[in-house]
Amino acid sequence: MIKHTLSLANTIAVGLLLSLTGLQAQSSADNSTQPPPTPKQISSAPVHPLNPALPTLFIVGDSTARNQADLGWGDHLAHYFDTRRINIANRAVAGRSTRTYQNEGIWDKVLDDIKPEDTVLIQLGHNDGGDLDGAKPRGTLKGTGNESKDVTLPDGRVETVHTYGWYLCKFIADTRSKQASPILLSLTTRNIWKIGPDGKQHIERDMGYDVLIKDIATEQKVPFADMAVIEADHLESLGPGKTALFFPKDHTHTSAEGAEFNAQAVVRSLLAIHSPVASYLIPSSN
Repeated sequence: MIKHTLSLANTIAVGLLLSLTGLQAQSSADNSTQPPPTPKQISSAPVHPLNPALPTLFIVGDSTARNQADLGWGDHLAHYFDTRRINIANRAVAGRSTRTYQNEGIWDKVLDDIKPEDTVLIQLGHNDGGDLDGAKPRGTLKGTGNESKDVTLPDGRVETVHTYGWYLCKFIADTRSKQASPILLSLTTRNIWKIGPDGKQHIERDMGYDVLIKDIATEQKVPFADMAVIEADHLESLGPGKTALFFPKDHTHTSAEGAEFNAQAVVRSLLAIHSPVASYLIPSSN
């Protein structure tokens, strides 16, 4: 089996990007803070059987982790791990927020599969800024407290909507109830640039949720893996023109090359916090 190393993956990802520099750069993305429309899903998310004798690394996320064929980082993560020793289960679903991932029963299905010693990577938030009600009711209240609001859904049902942090805490508590380990991930970086005080263009560092994720991680004593800062540092070093090639459709969803780099950023963030799950990574040949 060909071993993918961090250095090799970085070389491949950057090489693929640089090979495209002759193409016309796309126009810069708008600065809207609203979640972008979910791209049409052309492929279902297959659920492969898990080896019950192995621990499992679950990925709980949205379209940034699984979006069509190979356009989410979760579909690029497995080749960094020794899958003879650990299952990699991508359970991300496009268009979901912390609220809808739970309310639609997706989380319950994941929870049924979680067993002691498993690890759950949780990265949701891109869609939590959506509407609380209306045609696409998926938004959550901004914050980490116990505030709630009753909303009337299009079908007439009344739903109690909680804060973003409340839903994250439920993921954490449910995971721990199965004697498994939750890890909170910062959100993938959006291709939005602004002029900083130094007069130079800088990429967006937080769309408003990473600080909440950090607060919950601290409060709940959960590891926080900051893959976003790794991604943002790399993209900022490339600049807006080259970064645009990683985002062919909008400011949030990447190309396959962008997804590969994001997977690498997740791996690097797990190594940075010395996560036990990193012991299952394929050793670097360097």
